[in-house]
Amino acid sequence: MQPIIIVLIILVVLVFIALIKTIQVIPQASAAIVERFGRYTRTLNAGLNIVVPFIDSIRNRIDLREQVVPFPPQPVITQDNLVVNIDTVIYYQVTDARAATYEVASYIQAIEQLTVTTLRNIIGGMDLERTLTSREEINAALRGVLDEATGKWGIRVNRVELKAIEPPTSIQDSMEKQMRADRDKRAAILQAEGVRQSEILRAEGEKQSAILRAEGEAKAAALRAEGEAQAIRTVFESIHAGDPDQKLLSYQYLQMLPKIAEGDANKLWIVPSEIGDALKGLGGALGNFNPMGGGSGGAPKERREQPPID
Repeated sequence: MQPIIIVLIILVVLVFIALIKTIQVIPQASAAIVERFGRYTRTLNAGLNIVVPFIDSIRNRIDLREQVVPFPPQPVITQDNLVVNIDTVIYYQVTDARAATYEVASYIQAIEQLTVTTLRNIIGGMDLERTLTSREEINAALRGVLDEATGKWGIRVNRVELKAIEPPTSIQDSMEKQMRADRDKRAAILQAEGVRQSEILRAEGEKQSAILRAEGEAKAAALRAEGEAQAIRTVFESIHAGDPDQKLLSYQYLQMLPKIAEGDANKLWIVPSEIGDALKGLGGALGNFNPMGGGSGGAPKERREQPPID
């Protein structure tokens, strides 16, 4: 009984192993290469697949998703004989699992070496300044070469990016000094432009203020002159309307005498000739005045008629 049990156990184990080797489950976005006696037969896609146990074997499982591979910095010589270190990143995707397995031994290593050689060819035709400012141009040229070369390997290069371009330390110091000088120059220019604009605005403000002040003074003087003219016109019309005689004018002259003598600084003042005529006229008026109806005891003197005042 024991040999039979052992044989049954061995058969069960063999059947279990055969089932495991027969049923192959391939994950999504993956593929598997099947070989029969060392020869390629077919490619297993995602899902449940049946193979012949102990005859078919899985050679390679390949991820069909887009992959990202960074490459270490590579020294590259520019056209002006300067060594720069360039970091690159490759975005690729396997489109043909059979070609990626049999057309190249290691497609990752092949892509890296192809990237290095192509990058050296491209950068070798550029100077340092163009290299630093032409990343898009370098990426496009590198991607074109890689996509063409890797097509027969069953690989599609989607994108190529330059992570960093590091020039020599001495060149970096010179570039930093130049950038600092340019920033200082731009700052000085902007400051000078600001001062200039400020002076222009201040001058314009002062000009407008002076113009407005002059216009205001001119209008005020015109209004003042017009007021004085109106006052003189009013006084002149009032005098003509009142028809004053010589006696009234003489009396006005006498009223002005105290005002002329006012002030401590008036040590010497001149009496105009019209004052004497006014006093004579006033004296004559007082001499002819008699409240009782009589004269002053003498014959009345002849009075000279004064011309009317216009």
